[in-house]
Amino acid sequence: MRDQGSENLRAEALSCVRGDKLLFRDLSFALEPGQSGLVIGPNGVGKSSLLRLIAGLLHPFSGVIDAPTSIALCDDRMALDENLPLATALRFWAKLDGRTDNQCTNAIAAAGMDHLAEVPIRYFSTGQRQRARLARTFLSDAKLWLLDEPANGLDTASADLLGRTLQTHLDRGGMILAASHITLPIAFDLTLELAALEQMETLL
Repeated sequence: MRDQGSENLRAEALSCVRGDKLLFRDLSFALEPGQSGLVIGPNGVGKSSLLRLIAGLLHPFSGVIDAPTSIALCDDRMALDENLPLATALRFWAKLDGRTDNQCTNAIAAAGMDHLAEVPIRYFSTGQRQRARLARTFLSDAKLWLLDEPANGLDTASADLLGRTLQTHLDRGGMILAASHITLPIAFDLTLELAALEQMETLL
């Protein structure tokens, strides 16, 4: 069950099934404006699936999700036209989201990509592609940011810049739920540790 339009993020007795595998069950947590949560655990326990459940891209097997209407998911998909320069690709989304060119410029700066604004995305390195994904998230101005391994491929300077941008979002009343195996440079209000079930359950 899902309810969008809440000011907070709340999951109650949430269970997730992918294929015939139960990844996690009875997960409950809540975040308020200005708060952040970190999801940790080994590969395959459902960290990415949890973010996609909250984004509305998957349906929970059971449980309730209350979430804001405005959500941005940053994962390993680019969601930008890689044949276009970064600034042009972001302006496409800016128009759809009702954002201005100046806000587009600010998002590029927040990702530390001013010098790459006119370079086609297909030429970007792994770290630059990650920063382009983050710029798209920053541009959205969504209330809730769902970040799947946001520091992957980032050097120290880029990770520090990411931390400052995340903190600014929180200071403005935004919320963040991040899944990461890399330490992120902000203090989290909540840590969710997902663990493999002792015996991976198969639903009959």
